[in-house]
Amino acid sequence: MSLLPETPAILEVRHAVRAWLARHEPAGTVVVALSGGADSLALTAAAVAEAPSVRALVVDHQLQEGSDRVAATAAARALDLGCARADVVPVDVTASGGLEAAARSARYAALDAGRGGHPVLLGHTLDDQAETVLLGLARGSGGRSIRGMAEYDAPWGRPLLWVRRATTRRACADLALEPYEDPHNSDPGFTRVRLRTEVLPLLEDALGGGVSAALARTAGQLREDGEVLDTLARQALASARDGDDLLVERLHEIPVAVRRRVLRAWLLDAGAKALTDKQLRAVDDLISHWRGQGGVAVGGGGPGVRLVASRSRGRLSADFVND
Repeated sequence: MSLLPETPAILEVRHAVRAWLARHEPAGTVVVALSGGADSLALTAAAVAEAPSVRALVVDHQLQEGSDRVAATAAARALDLGCARADVVPVDVTASGGLEAAARSARYAALDAGRGGHPVLLGHTLDDQAETVLLGLARGSGGRSIRGMAEYDAPWGRPLLWVRRATTRRACADLALEPYEDPHNSDPGFTRVRLRTEVLPLLEDALGGGVSAALARTAGQLREDGEVLDTLARQALASARDGDDLLVERLHEIPVAVRRRVLRAWLLDAGAKALTDKQLRAVDDLISHWRGQGGVAVGGGGPGVRLVASRSRGRLSADFVND
C-alpha cells in the first residue's frame, strides 16, 4: 500500500502501535485480530506501517446471515492494506454462559490456534477499557476485576488502550475505509452496549466529561499496584508451601491483601474454579479467625465432587471430596 496520510488521527494510532512495539519488541511477524470494524481496521493499517510483517486473522462467528461475506471483505481489506497474509477462521459459538461470553471464548480460542506462535494485536480502545472497569465495579470482586485489560498479556497485545474510539473512526475516514458496523454493537440486550450508549454518556454529562479517561487511568494504576502485590504473593506462597499444603504459621503475619492473593493462587493451582470473594474470605478465616471451624467448599471438581479447603495441625489442605 502507499504511504499513509499524516492526519492527526492516523498519526495518533500509528504512534500508539509504534510505542507498543518498542516496549514489547516482538520478534518478526505480528498477527492482527481483524473484525472489519473501525478499531481493528485502523489498528491493521497502523501495524502494517510500523511492524516488519503483519498477518490478519478474521474470525467468522457465523451468528448472522452473510457473516462469511463480511469476513471475506475484511480479509481482502487486510491484503489491500499490505498484510502479508489474511485468513478467515469460522467458529461455532456453542459454549454456555451467554452469547457474549460464548462468542468471546470461541474467538480467543480460534485466534490462539491460528496465530502460529506470534503475538496477537487486539483493537481494544480506551473506551473499551472504561467499559471493562465499570463491568468490574458492578461485579464487586475487588481490585483484580477493575484493573481492566493489560497492554500485553502474552500472547494478547492491546496497543490502542489510550486511543479513543472516535479517533479510530476518524483514522478510517481519513483512509477512505468504511468500517463494518456489527449490529450486535448497538443491541441494548447486551450489557456492554447499554454501558456504551446509556451509562457512560450519562456519567460524562453529569460529571463534566473525562470519565472514560479517568476510568482508564484508574485501571492502569490498579494494575501497577496489583503487579507488586502479586509478586509479593508469589514469594509468600513459595515460602508457605509444604508439598501441596500451606503452613499456617507462615501466613499469619502477612498483610491480608497479600495473603488472600496467596490463597487464591494456591486454590486455583489445586483445581478451584470461579472463586468468589465470599469463598476466599472464608478460607482466609481458617488462618485469621481460626475457631476450629470445618472446611470451606469452593468451586471445582465435577458432578458430585467438591474442592474443600480445610485446616488441621497447622496446615491448610485442599482436597476433592464427594458430596
